[in-house]
Amino acid sequence: MSRFLEAALSVVLLATPLAAEGLGRTATPEDIAVWDIDVRPDGLGLPQGRGTVEQGDKIFQERCATCHGVFGEGAGRWPVLAGGQGSLTEDRPEKTIGSYWPYPSTVYDYVNRAMPFGAAQSLTPDEVYAITAYLLYLNDEVEEDFELTSDNFAALHLPNEDAFKPDDRPETELALFRRDPCMENCKPAVEITMHASVLDVTPEETAAREAEVVKVNAEVAPTTETAPAVQETAVDPALVAEGEKVFRKCKACHQIGAGAKNRVGPVLTGVVGGPAGAVEDYKYSKALQGVAADGLIWTEAALADFLRGPKAYLKGTKMSFAGLRKDEELTAIIAYLRSAGG
Repeated sequence: MSRFLEAALSVVLLATPLAAEGLGRTATPEDIAVWDIDVRPDGLGLPQGRGTVEQGDKIFQERCATCHGVFGEGAGRWPVLAGGQGSLTEDRPEKTIGSYWPYPSTVYDYVNRAMPFGAAQSLTPDEVYAITAYLLYLNDEVEEDFELTSDNFAALHLPNEDAFKPDDRPETELALFRRDPCMENCKPAVEITMHASVLDVTPEETAAREAEVVKVNAEVAPTTETAPAVQETAVDPALVAEGEKVFRKCKACHQIGAGAKNRVGPVLTGVVGGPAGAVEDYKYSKALQGVAADGLIWTEAALADFLRGPKAYLKGTKMSFAGLRKDEELTAIIAYLRSAGG
């Protein structure tokens, strides 16, 4: 039984002596069963069940994507669930299932106990297994054909598991608070050893983004000396600006330009006209690795076909994005990718 459960039941049990006053009663086995749903890291507490990545994808899009995004990238200010690997040493780490969470049981337990928001504990065990499998897949911990079951659950481990230690505060810290407190002259000198980080919670302003596009356009604008050569690759600034707006659908997972980093999806700098699967330190799906090995080049035509329907173009791709249906959006975003990521 977890400490959480023990604490919760103590509220009921401590009221027992007052039963004669009509306050409280002894907890029944049925009462305990309602609370006893926690899952330990070794898998104790897991119900029987199973679920595949494919099943989890469908359930996640229906029940979870509204808040957490179609790729687990987070919608608005809701938590990001995927990506962030290797970011814990940065000034602004991205704490996700794949970068920070300790155990797969943490994922299962939280989804089972508290999700979906507003309808907690409405999922069946099989649905929770499927969603957990899909979240592990988004974080590159399992393959796309993986099925999570109560039998293989304990064999899975998350990358940051070893960074978590058993809670020893009752032994190491509690004793410090049982001493007589120091009230004066407790420290020879006071010095500032660190500062809290500045949290920039204001969304990027449209004007700032448009200014960046204008700057990029100025850099690629044709000059008098090289007009014939540059004119071939020059782009319409208005089209680029429209493409930048379309790219807002992508920027939760992708970055482009100077200083861009891999997130849930790879950096897109130089993607137009470049080879598929060429971004370093990004783990592509097996499907993408396959077409990369076959020599796929992201020509404008190939990129447009992919963005129109990623799963239809490449079965097995990680991209759950449904695609861009309008030809004008495809033309605009490719113009933006070419100009901003050249």
